Amino acid sequence: MARCRLLASLVLYAALSSPAAALVSKDGITGRLPAMGWNSWNEYACNINEDIFLKIGQRIIDLGLKDAGYEYVNIDDCWSDKSKRRDPKTKEIIPDTTKFPRGISYVASKLHSLGLKVGIYSDAGTNTCGGYAGSLGYEGIDAATFSKWGIDYLKYDNCDVPSSWADQYEYMPQYPGAHPAPANYDYATSNTAKRYNTMREALLRQNRTMQYSLCAWGHAHVERWGNNTGHSWRGWGDIRPTWDGSDAPGWNWGLMPILDQAAKVWNYTGFWGRSDWDMLEVGNGNLTIEENRSHFALWCALRSPLIIGARLADAKAPIKQEVLDILKNGELIAFNQDNVYGASARPIKWDGKADRVHPASYWVGRSVKGVHLFMVNTYGDTRKMEVRVDEAQELKELAAGGGSLVVHDMWSGKDIGTVTGKGVVSIDVKSHDTAAVRISAVGA
Repeated sequence: MARCRLLASLVLYAALSSPAAALVSKDGITGRLPAMGWNSWNEYACNINEDIFLKIGQRIIDLGLKDAGYEYVNIDDCWSDKSKRRDPKTKEIIPDTTKFPRGISYVASKLHSLGLKVGIYSDAGTNTCGGYAGSLGYEGIDAATFSKWGIDYLKYDNCDVPSSWADQYEYMPQYPGAHPAPANYDYATSNTAKRYNTMREALLRQNRTMQYSLCAWGHAHVERWGNNTGHSWRGWGDIRPTWDGSDAPGWNWGLMPILDQAAKVWNYTGFWGRSDWDMLEVGNGNLTIEENRSHFALWCALRSPLIIGARLADAKAPIKQEVLDILKNGELIAFNQDNVYGASARPIKWDGKADRVHPASYWVGRSVKGVHLFMVNTYGDTRKMEVRVDEAQELKELAAGGGSLVVHDMWSGKDIGTVTGKGVVSIDVKSHDTAAVRISAVGA
Protein backbone atom coordinates (compact mmCIF):
# COMPACT_ATOMS: atom_id res chain seq x y z
CA MET A 1 0.00 0.00 0.00
CA ALA A 2 2.79 2.44 0.84
CA ARG A 3 4.38 1.81 -2.55
CA CYS A 4 1.05 2.38 -4.30
CA ARG A 5 0.53 5.64 -2.47
CA LEU A 6 4.05 6.75 -3.33
CA LEU A 7 3.58 6.04 -7.03
CA ALA A 8 0.21 7.75 -7.01
CA SER A 9 1.72 10.91 -5.59
CA LEU A 10 4.99 11.15 -7.46
CA VAL A 11 6.63 10.76 -10.81
CA LEU A 12 10.23 9.60 -10.79
CA TYR A 13 12.58 10.90 -13.43
CA ALA A 14 16.30 11.06 -14.01
CA ALA A 15 17.41 14.58 -13.19
CA LEU A 16 19.84 15.86 -15.80
CA SER A 17 21.75 18.00 -13.34
CA SER A 18 21.98 15.44 -10.55
CA PRO A 19 23.08 11.85 -10.24
CA ALA A 20 20.04 11.07 -8.09
CA ALA A 21 16.46 10.65 -9.18
CA ALA A 22 14.16 13.51 -8.23
CA LEU A 23 10.70 13.53 -6.75
CA VAL A 24 8.10 15.40 -8.74
CA SER A 25 5.13 16.77 -6.78
CA LYS A 26 1.75 15.52 -7.90
CA ASP A 27 0.58 19.07 -8.67
CA GLY A 28 3.46 19.48 -11.14
CA ILE A 29 4.42 22.80 -9.56
CA THR A 30 5.39 22.66 -5.89
CA GLY A 31 9.14 22.37 -5.50
CA ARG A 32 10.07 22.43 -9.17
CA LEU A 33 11.72 25.83 -8.78
CA PRO A 34 13.47 27.30 -5.72
CA ALA A 35 11.06 28.48 -3.03
CA MET A 36 10.74 32.22 -2.42
CA GLY A 37 9.38 33.71 0.77
CA TRP A 38 10.16 34.97 4.27
CA ASN A 39 11.11 33.17 7.50
CA SER A 40 10.80 34.40 11.06
CA TRP A 41 13.97 33.00 12.64
CA ASN A 42 16.74 35.40 11.61
CA GLU A 43 15.07 38.42 13.18
CA TYR A 44 12.50 37.13 15.66
CA ALA A 45 13.85 33.76 16.87
CA CYS A 46 11.34 32.60 19.52
CA ASN A 47 9.72 36.04 19.92
CA ILE A 48 6.91 35.29 17.49
CA ASN A 49 3.15 35.61 17.54
CA GLU A 50 0.12 35.62 15.29
CA ASP A 51 0.26 39.37 14.73
CA ILE A 52 3.81 39.26 13.35
CA PHE A 53 2.91 36.81 10.59
CA LEU A 54 -0.26 38.62 9.58
CA LYS A 55 1.62 41.92 9.40
CA ILE A 56 4.44 40.31 7.43
CA GLY A 57 1.95 38.90 4.94
CA GLN A 58 0.54 42.35 4.27
CA ARG A 59 4.00 43.90 4.13
CA ILE A 60 5.13 41.36 1.52
CA ILE A 61 2.29 42.65 -0.63
CA ASP A 62 2.74 46.35 0.17
CA LEU A 63 6.50 46.27 -0.50
CA GLY A 64 6.01 44.64 -3.89
CA LEU A 65 7.71 41.42 -2.79
CA LYS A 66 4.73 39.24 -3.68
CA ASP A 67 4.78 40.66 -7.21
CA ALA A 68 8.52 39.87 -7.31
CA GLY A 69 7.77 36.19 -6.59
CA TYR A 70 7.99 35.85 -2.81
CA GLU A 71 5.01 33.78 -1.64
CA TYR A 72 5.80 31.74 1.48
CA VAL A 73 5.42 33.15 5.00
CA ASN A 74 7.24 30.62 7.16
CA ILE A 75 6.75 30.11 10.89
CA ASP A 76 10.03 28.85 12.34
CA ASP A 77 10.70 27.26 15.75
CA CYS A 78 8.90 28.02 19.04
CA TRP A 79 5.30 28.06 17.79
CA SER A 80 4.08 25.19 19.99
CA ASP A 81 3.35 24.88 23.72
CA LYS A 82 6.69 23.99 25.30
CA SER A 83 5.23 22.47 28.46
CA LYS A 84 2.05 20.75 27.22
CA ARG A 85 3.76 19.56 24.03
CA ARG A 86 1.13 17.11 22.70
CA ASP A 87 -2.55 16.43 23.20
CA PRO A 88 -2.78 13.38 25.51
CA LYS A 89 -5.44 11.74 23.32
CA THR A 90 -4.70 12.72 19.73
CA LYS A 91 -0.94 13.20 20.26
CA GLU A 92 -1.10 16.26 18.01
CA ILE A 93 1.35 19.07 18.77
CA ILE A 94 -0.39 21.82 20.73
CA PRO A 95 0.18 25.39 19.47
CA ASP A 96 1.12 28.05 22.03
CA THR A 97 -2.24 29.75 22.65
CA THR A 98 -0.55 32.89 23.96
CA LYS A 99 1.35 33.37 20.72
CA PHE A 100 -1.39 31.98 18.49
CA PRO A 101 -4.72 32.45 20.32
CA ARG A 102 -6.75 31.46 17.24
CA GLY A 103 -4.46 28.63 16.23
CA ILE A 104 -2.12 28.01 13.31
CA SER A 105 -5.01 27.25 10.97
CA TYR A 106 -6.34 30.79 11.46
CA VAL A 107 -2.99 32.30 10.46
CA ALA A 108 -2.85 29.99 7.45
CA SER A 109 -6.35 30.92 6.30
CA LYS A 110 -5.64 34.65 6.59
CA LEU A 111 -2.41 34.35 4.64
CA HIS A 112 -4.13 32.24 2.01
CA SER A 113 -6.74 34.96 1.64
CA LEU A 114 -3.90 37.33 0.71
CA GLY A 115 -2.77 34.97 -2.03
CA LEU A 116 0.22 33.81 0.01
CA LYS A 117 1.32 30.42 1.35
CA VAL A 118 2.35 29.42 4.85
CA GLY A 119 5.19 27.30 6.13
CA ILE A 120 5.85 25.67 9.48
CA TYR A 121 8.81 24.16 11.30
CA SER A 122 9.47 20.83 12.96
CA ASP A 123 12.42 18.58 13.71
CA ALA A 124 13.56 15.04 12.88
CA GLY A 125 14.52 14.55 16.52
CA THR A 126 12.90 14.30 19.95
CA ASN A 127 12.94 18.07 20.39
CA THR A 128 13.35 21.05 18.11
CA CYS A 129 16.48 23.16 18.33
CA GLY A 130 14.58 25.41 20.73
CA GLY A 131 13.50 22.54 22.96
CA TYR A 132 9.92 22.20 21.71
CA ALA A 133 8.24 18.95 20.65
CA GLY A 134 9.95 17.28 17.69
CA SER A 135 8.37 14.95 15.17
CA LEU A 136 10.55 11.85 15.48
CA GLY A 137 8.14 8.95 16.06
CA TYR A 138 5.13 11.17 15.34
CA GLU A 139 5.69 11.81 11.64
CA GLY A 140 2.28 10.53 10.51
CA ILE A 141 0.36 12.49 13.13
CA ASP A 142 2.28 15.69 12.51
CA ALA A 143 2.05 15.52 8.72
CA ALA A 144 -1.72 15.02 9.00
CA THR A 145 -1.96 17.91 11.48
CA PHE A 146 -0.01 20.25 9.22
CA SER A 147 -2.20 19.27 6.29
CA LYS A 148 -5.35 19.88 8.34
CA TRP A 149 -4.09 23.32 9.30
CA GLY A 150 -3.48 24.29 5.65
CA ILE A 151 0.32 24.25 5.73
CA ASP A 152 2.12 24.57 2.37
CA TYR A 153 5.78 24.17 3.39
CA LEU A 154 7.65 22.20 6.05
CA LYS A 155 11.14 23.10 7.25
CA TYR A 156 12.42 19.95 8.98
CA ASP A 157 15.39 20.48 11.30
CA ASN A 158 17.99 18.09 12.71
CA CYS A 159 18.36 18.76 16.45
CA ASP A 160 18.17 16.43 19.48
CA VAL A 161 18.60 13.14 17.65
CA PRO A 162 18.65 10.18 20.06
CA SER A 163 21.83 8.10 20.17
CA SER A 164 19.87 5.14 18.86
CA TRP A 165 19.41 7.10 15.63
CA ALA A 166 23.06 8.14 15.28
CA ASP A 167 24.69 7.40 11.93
CA GLN A 168 27.25 4.63 11.76
CA TYR A 169 29.53 6.99 9.83
CA GLU A 170 28.79 10.55 10.87
CA TYR A 171 29.58 13.02 8.11
CA MET A 172 29.57 16.80 8.59
CA PRO A 173 30.82 18.95 5.68
CA GLN A 174 32.66 21.31 8.03
CA TYR A 175 34.77 18.38 9.29
CA PRO A 176 34.72 15.95 6.34
CA GLY A 177 37.40 13.55 7.58
CA ALA A 178 36.27 13.17 11.17
CA HIS A 179 34.42 9.85 10.74
CA PRO A 180 35.42 8.36 7.38
CA ALA A 181 33.14 5.79 5.77
CA PRO A 182 34.19 2.98 3.43
CA ALA A 183 34.72 4.13 -0.15
CA ASN A 184 31.55 2.46 -1.43
CA TYR A 185 29.30 3.40 1.49
CA ASP A 186 25.83 4.59 0.45
CA TYR A 187 24.72 7.47 2.68
CA ALA A 188 21.16 6.98 1.43
CA THR A 189 21.08 4.03 3.85
CA SER A 190 22.13 6.19 6.82
CA ASN A 191 19.87 6.80 9.80
CA THR A 192 19.76 10.47 8.85
CA ALA A 193 18.28 9.56 5.47
CA LYS A 194 15.84 7.17 7.13
CA ARG A 195 14.58 9.87 9.53
CA TYR A 196 13.98 12.32 6.72
CA ASN A 197 12.43 9.70 4.45
CA THR A 198 9.94 8.76 7.16
CA MET A 199 8.57 12.30 7.15
CA ARG A 200 8.59 12.28 3.35
CA GLU A 201 6.33 9.22 3.35
CA ALA A 202 4.03 10.83 5.90
CA LEU A 203 3.70 13.99 3.83
CA LEU A 204 2.96 11.97 0.70
CA ARG A 205 0.02 10.28 2.41
CA GLN A 206 -1.74 13.63 2.80
CA ASN A 207 -4.20 15.09 0.32
CA ARG A 208 -2.32 18.39 0.50
CA THR A 209 0.91 19.02 -1.42
CA MET A 210 3.56 20.54 0.83
CA GLN A 211 7.03 21.74 -0.06
CA TYR A 212 9.53 19.69 1.97
CA SER A 213 12.71 21.47 3.08
CA LEU A 214 15.34 19.25 4.69
CA CYS A 215 17.34 21.23 7.26
CA ALA A 216 19.99 18.51 7.60
CA TRP A 217 23.01 20.87 7.63
CA GLY A 218 24.83 18.85 4.95
CA HIS A 219 25.06 15.84 7.25
CA ALA A 220 25.23 12.31 5.85
CA HIS A 221 26.03 13.75 2.43
CA VAL A 222 22.41 14.81 2.06
CA GLU A 223 23.21 16.20 -1.40
CA ARG A 224 23.57 12.60 -2.62
CA TRP A 225 20.09 11.44 -1.55
CA GLY A 226 18.13 14.59 -0.71
CA ASN A 227 16.83 14.89 -4.28
CA ASN A 228 14.85 11.68 -3.73
CA THR A 229 13.54 12.84 -0.35
CA GLY A 230 12.60 16.53 -0.46
CA HIS A 231 12.54 19.63 -2.60
CA SER A 232 15.60 21.22 -1.00
CA TRP A 233 18.29 20.29 1.48
CA ARG A 234 20.49 22.46 3.63
CA GLY A 235 24.10 21.91 2.63
CA TRP A 236 25.89 23.57 5.55
CA GLY A 237 25.40 24.89 9.09
CA ASP A 238 23.32 27.95 9.93
CA ILE A 239 24.09 31.24 8.23
CA ARG A 240 24.99 34.46 10.04
CA PRO A 241 25.20 38.04 8.67
CA THR A 242 28.99 38.23 8.27
CA TRP A 243 31.20 38.02 5.21
CA ASP A 244 33.34 35.15 6.47
CA GLY A 245 34.27 33.15 9.56
CA SER A 246 32.07 31.36 12.06
CA ASP A 247 31.13 31.46 15.72
CA ALA A 248 33.26 29.55 18.23
CA PRO A 249 31.23 26.31 18.23
CA GLY A 250 31.15 26.32 14.43
CA TRP A 251 27.37 26.33 14.12
CA ASN A 252 26.85 29.72 12.47
CA TRP A 253 28.83 30.72 9.40
CA GLY A 254 29.49 33.73 7.20
CA LEU A 255 28.92 33.86 3.46
CA MET A 256 32.32 32.75 2.16
CA PRO A 257 32.55 29.36 3.93
CA ILE A 258 29.09 28.56 2.57
CA LEU A 259 30.11 29.57 -0.95
CA ASP A 260 33.20 27.38 -0.64
CA GLN A 261 31.03 24.35 0.09
CA ALA A 262 28.61 25.27 -2.70
CA ALA A 263 31.51 25.11 -5.16
CA LYS A 264 32.03 21.45 -4.21
CA VAL A 265 28.44 20.25 -4.63
CA TRP A 266 26.95 22.63 -7.22
CA ASN A 267 26.13 19.76 -9.61
CA TYR A 268 23.46 18.23 -7.34
CA THR A 269 21.03 21.11 -7.91
CA GLY A 270 18.30 20.91 -10.55
CA PHE A 271 14.56 21.02 -11.07
CA TRP A 272 12.57 19.50 -8.16
CA GLY A 273 15.59 19.34 -5.86
CA ARG A 274 18.39 21.69 -4.85
CA SER A 275 20.96 22.59 -2.24
CA ASP A 276 19.63 25.19 0.19
CA TRP A 277 22.32 27.56 1.43
CA ASP A 278 20.06 28.89 4.20
CA MET A 279 17.92 31.95 4.62
CA LEU A 280 18.93 35.31 3.19
CA GLU A 281 20.73 37.63 5.59
CA VAL A 282 20.34 40.52 3.13
CA GLY A 283 19.59 43.61 5.24
CA ASN A 284 20.78 42.06 8.51
CA GLY A 285 23.80 42.63 10.73
CA ASN A 286 26.63 44.83 9.52
CA LEU A 287 26.88 43.57 5.95
CA THR A 288 27.93 46.37 3.60
CA ILE A 289 25.80 47.18 0.57
CA GLU A 290 28.36 45.34 -1.60
CA GLU A 291 28.18 42.28 0.66
CA ASN A 292 24.40 42.34 0.53
CA ARG A 293 24.57 42.48 -3.26
CA SER A 294 26.98 39.55 -3.35
CA HIS A 295 24.86 37.51 -0.97
CA PHE A 296 21.75 37.89 -3.10
CA ALA A 297 23.45 37.51 -6.47
CA LEU A 298 25.27 34.35 -5.39
CA TRP A 299 22.18 32.71 -3.86
CA CYS A 300 20.35 33.47 -7.12
CA ALA A 301 23.27 32.05 -9.11
CA LEU A 302 23.28 28.88 -7.02
CA ARG A 303 19.53 28.54 -7.60
CA SER A 304 19.12 28.24 -3.87
CA PRO A 305 15.75 28.98 -2.24
CA LEU A 306 15.31 32.71 -1.64
CA ILE A 307 13.87 33.00 1.86
CA ILE A 308 14.09 36.52 3.26
CA GLY A 309 15.24 36.81 6.87
CA ALA A 310 15.07 40.60 7.21
CA ARG A 311 12.61 42.35 9.50
CA LEU A 312 9.91 43.68 7.18
CA ALA A 313 7.29 45.00 9.61
CA ASP A 314 9.41 46.92 12.15
CA ALA A 315 8.25 50.55 12.14
CA LYS A 316 11.24 51.63 14.25
CA ALA A 317 13.77 50.15 11.82
CA PRO A 318 12.07 49.85 8.44
CA ILE A 319 13.81 47.98 5.68
CA LYS A 320 16.07 50.27 3.66
CA GLN A 321 15.15 50.97 0.06
CA GLU A 322 18.59 49.89 -1.14
CA VAL A 323 18.07 46.51 0.54
CA LEU A 324 14.58 46.19 -0.89
CA ASP A 325 15.95 46.98 -4.35
CA ILE A 326 18.41 44.10 -4.02
CA LEU A 327 15.71 41.65 -2.91
CA LYS A 328 13.50 42.70 -5.83
CA ASN A 329 16.12 42.61 -8.58
CA GLY A 330 14.07 41.13 -11.38
CA GLU A 331 16.94 39.92 -13.55
CA LEU A 332 18.63 37.97 -10.77
CA ILE A 333 15.32 36.49 -9.63
CA ALA A 334 14.57 35.50 -13.23
CA PHE A 335 17.84 33.54 -13.36
CA ASN A 336 17.04 31.82 -10.07
CA GLN A 337 13.53 30.95 -11.25
CA ASP A 338 14.36 30.03 -14.85
CA ASN A 339 11.83 27.55 -16.19
CA VAL A 340 14.16 25.88 -18.72
CA TYR A 341 17.53 25.67 -16.98
CA GLY A 342 17.43 24.32 -13.42
CA ALA A 343 21.11 23.68 -12.69
CA SER A 344 23.16 25.86 -10.38
CA ALA A 345 25.78 28.14 -11.85
CA ARG A 346 29.12 26.34 -11.73
CA PRO A 347 32.56 27.57 -10.66
CA ILE A 348 35.02 27.99 -13.50
CA LYS A 349 38.05 29.42 -11.76
CA TRP A 350 39.43 30.59 -8.47
CA ASP A 351 41.09 33.93 -7.81
CA GLY A 352 42.71 32.90 -4.57
CA LYS A 353 43.38 29.85 -2.41
CA ALA A 354 40.11 27.96 -2.95
CA ASP A 355 39.32 27.98 0.75
CA ARG A 356 36.70 29.34 3.17
CA VAL A 357 38.13 32.87 2.91
CA HIS A 358 38.69 33.00 -0.85
CA PRO A 359 36.33 30.47 -2.47
CA ALA A 360 35.57 30.22 -6.17
CA SER A 361 35.44 33.73 -7.61
CA TYR A 362 34.08 33.06 -11.12
CA TRP A 363 30.81 31.26 -11.83
CA VAL A 364 28.89 30.63 -15.06
CA GLY A 365 25.30 29.55 -15.65
CA ARG A 366 22.63 29.43 -18.33
CA SER A 367 19.15 30.89 -18.61
CA VAL A 368 16.65 31.31 -21.42
CA LYS A 369 18.16 34.75 -21.99
CA GLY A 370 21.79 33.73 -22.38
CA VAL A 371 24.91 32.83 -20.45
CA HIS A 372 25.54 34.53 -17.12
CA LEU A 373 28.80 35.33 -15.35
CA PHE A 374 29.02 36.01 -11.62
CA MET A 375 32.36 37.39 -10.45
CA VAL A 376 32.79 37.88 -6.69
CA ASN A 377 35.67 39.92 -5.30
CA THR A 378 36.68 38.26 -2.02
CA TYR A 379 39.48 40.75 -1.34
CA GLY A 380 39.62 44.05 0.53
CA ASP A 381 40.18 46.35 -2.44
CA THR A 382 38.70 47.00 -5.88
CA ARG A 383 39.99 44.51 -8.44
CA LYS A 384 39.77 44.03 -12.17
CA MET A 385 38.08 40.69 -12.75
CA GLU A 386 38.29 39.02 -16.13
CA VAL A 387 36.99 35.95 -17.92
CA ARG A 388 38.11 34.99 -21.39
CA VAL A 389 35.33 33.70 -23.58
CA ASP A 390 37.27 30.50 -24.20
CA GLU A 391 37.49 29.80 -20.45
CA ALA A 392 33.86 28.67 -20.23
CA GLN A 393 32.28 26.07 -22.50
CA GLU A 394 28.96 27.87 -22.31
CA LEU A 395 30.53 31.05 -23.70
CA LYS A 396 32.47 29.16 -26.36
CA GLU A 397 29.25 27.60 -27.63
CA LEU A 398 27.53 30.99 -27.63
CA ALA A 399 30.38 32.52 -29.62
CA ALA A 400 30.68 29.64 -32.10
CA GLY A 401 28.48 31.38 -34.65
CA GLY A 402 30.89 34.29 -34.91
CA GLY A 403 30.16 37.96 -34.50
CA SER A 404 29.87 40.03 -31.37
CA LEU A 405 28.10 39.16 -28.14
CA VAL A 406 26.29 41.70 -25.95
CA VAL A 407 27.44 42.09 -22.34
CA HIS A 408 24.53 43.14 -20.11
CA ASP A 409 24.75 44.29 -16.47
CA MET A 410 22.09 42.53 -14.40
CA TRP A 411 22.34 45.13 -11.63
CA SER A 412 21.72 48.24 -13.72
CA GLY A 413 19.66 46.50 -16.40
CA LYS A 414 21.81 48.09 -19.09
CA ASP A 415 24.05 46.79 -21.88
CA ILE A 416 27.66 47.69 -21.06
CA GLY A 417 29.58 46.50 -24.10
CA THR A 418 30.30 43.70 -26.55
CA VAL A 419 32.77 40.86 -26.74
CA THR A 420 33.88 38.43 -29.45
CA GLY A 421 34.80 34.77 -29.28
CA LYS A 422 38.44 35.69 -28.75
CA GLY A 423 37.67 38.46 -26.29
CA VAL A 424 37.63 39.02 -22.54
CA VAL A 425 34.84 40.15 -20.23
CA SER A 426 36.55 42.59 -17.86
CA ILE A 427 34.91 44.49 -14.99
CA ASP A 428 36.24 46.48 -12.04
CA VAL A 429 34.59 45.00 -8.96
CA LYS A 430 34.57 46.68 -5.57
CA SER A 431 35.67 44.85 -2.44
CA HIS A 432 33.20 42.08 -1.52
CA ASP A 433 30.90 42.99 -4.41
CA THR A 434 29.74 40.67 -7.19
CA ALA A 435 29.49 41.57 -10.86
CA ALA A 436 26.51 39.84 -12.48
CA VAL A 437 26.40 40.00 -16.26
CA ARG A 438 24.42 38.30 -19.00
CA ILE A 439 26.02 37.55 -22.35
CA SER A 440 23.88 36.91 -25.41
CA ALA A 441 23.97 37.12 -29.17
CA VAL A 442 23.30 40.51 -30.71
CA GLY A 443 19.58 40.88 -31.26
CA ALA A 444 18.69 37.91 -29.06
